[in-house]
Parts: sequence; C-alpha cells; structure tokens
Amino acid sequence: MKISKQARRDAKQLFNVCKVSGVLDEGRVRQTVTAVIAQKPRGFVGILSHFQRLVKLDIERRSAHVESAVATSEALQQSVKANLAQRYGQGLSVTFAVNPSLIGGLRVKVGSDVFDGSVKARLAELEAAM
Repeated sequence: MKISKQARRDAKQLFNVCKVSGVLDEGRVRQTVTAVIAQKPRGFVGILSHFQRLVKLDIERRSAHVESAVATSEALQQSVKANLAQRYGQGLSVTFAVNPSLIGGLRVKVGSDVFDGSVKARLAELEAAM
C-alpha cells in the first residue's frame, strides 16, 4: 500500500507527541492509536501503518543484543551496559546471550548497528583476504 506524504507527516507528528523526555511512552502510543481509530481521519490506515513502522524502528533502536562465546561476568555486563548507554543514551534494553559458534569475543547488535569483535568474524575476514 502506498502511503501519502500527508499520512507520513501526520504519523511522524503523532510519533513525536508520544515521546516523553526523548523516550517513547507506551501509554501514549496506545492512546494515540485508539484516538486515531475512533476519529478515522482521511487516510487513517496509512497514518497507522507508518506510525507502526516508526514505533517498531524506535523499539529496535532502543534494544541491544550482546552475544559472547561463553557466559559473561557481571562486571563485564555492567561495563558493556555503561558503554552502550554512553553511546546510545539511557533507556536501552540490553540482553545477553551465549553463542558458542563465535569462538571468542563479543558481537553487539543495536538496531541496525552491528559491532562484531568475535574470533569467527576475524577468521572470516582473514579467509576473504586470502
């Protein structure tokens, strides 16, 4: 479905209204969606579609997934959280997972940003260089 420029503008404006101190407020998002559905303005399906996309992108940008080859210590987890908070701001949801295929190192994914310091990635780079 093609979304008009006006619907995109309206969705972005609604999205900005739902932010509190730069962080998306779930309660405001629910109220906004309910209000738009109740009022049914012209092109409301396009507005809600684009609004949903903006919310999804913001949620992805506010969540970090950290993988390591072995279980990480609490000190390392706190250090990673502090560094990510410094880079991406407060309100970041961080999850830690173990992925033995990495061999060693860390792989961090925040939204569309990927920081891969794993041995597996370095071996792949070395293989590609030869």
